[in-house]
Amino acid sequence: MRDKPTRRVSEPERRAGVTDFERIAALSDGDIADAVAGDPEAAPLDIDWSQADVTVPPRKVPVSIRLDADVLDFFKHEGTGYQSRINAVLRSYVRARTGREG
Repeated sequence: MRDKPTRRVSEPERRAGVTDFERIAALSDGDIADAVAGDPEAAPLDIDWSQADVTVPPRKVPVSIRLDADVLDFFKHEGTGYQSRINAVLRSYVRARTGREG
């Protein structure tokens, strides 16, 4: 089963939008901080990254695998990155079976 080819989006279409860039440029740092403080989903602005651990993900190996069509369709219909999601599901399974974290 082949996917339909995706339609290429032209540069003008990709850039088209309704953002008021003049209004955004006129915002002060205080205006932005107030907007972030009022957004319950915003990440904190004062994160201390000095103690962050840098983790290099393991190198992925290209393989050929046969999957049931409905399983593959499920992951593909979730959007781009379906191969990474399949990998995450398999990694979760490995962790559960081996009792390892990470």
